[in-house]
Amino acid sequence: METSVRLEPPPLPLIRAVDAARMGRYPHADRALRRLRPGVYAEKVAWDALPEWDRYAARVHAYALTNPRAVFSHESAATLLGLPVFGHPRMIHLFDARRTSSLVHGDVVVHTSLDGRTMCDVGGLRTTSASETAIDLGRCLPPALGLAVADATIRVHGVTREQLRETADAQRSIRGRRRLQWILANADGAAESPAESISRAVAQWCGFPAPILQAEHRIGPRRYRSDLCWPEFRVLGEVDGWGKYTSGDSPEAVLRDEKRREDALRRIGWRVARWEYADALTVDAMRESLLAAGLPLTGKPDTTSLHAVGRNPRSW
Repeated sequence: METSVRLEPPPLPLIRAVDAARMGRYPHADRALRRLRPGVYAEKVAWDALPEWDRYAARVHAYALTNPRAVFSHESAATLLGLPVFGHPRMIHLFDARRTSSLVHGDVVVHTSLDGRTMCDVGGLRTTSASETAIDLGRCLPPALGLAVADATIRVHGVTREQLRETADAQRSIRGRRRLQWILANADGAAESPAESISRAVAQWCGFPAPILQAEHRIGPRRYRSDLCWPEFRVLGEVDGWGKYTSGDSPEAVLRDEKRREDALRRIGWRVARWEYADALTVDAMRESLLAAGLPLTGKPDTTSLHAVGRNPRSW
């Protein structure tokens, strides 16, 4: 078993039916509770307020509460390991090397494989290792999303791209081999968010030249970093995610600092293209922002990959 990894906690308190009964609440009749799994509930108001990926995390934790010896894989392992999960995946994913074939029952799929898995202790729960989780998801997720998982695995868990490649090469599975090869050729832990990873994939598939990630720009005593940088064209790309607007600073302060930063960069000759995460998923607004900033198209577009960027058939 791998070294223990810090567990990502459940995004809301989970209530076992037996504990609710001790508090004088009866889950089957209590409309303020929502059932997540047989015998496990959560406050409905808190559940309704969660983003969809956190709802999935709550379902995974609810399953673990009644099945503590389960080995989680794929998206279920990713949510426990702090790796990105996209949308609200339909299934809880487990791994059982003892089985001769995979099994689906309800919203749970139990995977098996001729290739073994290394178990990872995550705060007392068990998952496939971070590198194996990234490879499993790279085989089945749309490539841009698989790239975001691989980037995060390198950044968060200190796995190298070479180690990811070794993990893939040691497996006999041929599922998703081509998409996995593309992911491993492009994975880079310098990407600081899934939005940056997906934007990098979209830029490549649009036909833009490859960017430098997290380039540093010194202006007097100040140092600034850009998400994506094309120094030969004096173009910077900035992708906005809403996390920074809830980081503790007021949205007004964040926007003011962003404007000052961009004004300083423009004064020394940089042109700044800015887009949001949703713009990368839908492609057109991101592409137009980069073209408007003067970044040229130097390759042919990959229209098939662009069409699939925001489509994740594994989520509701």
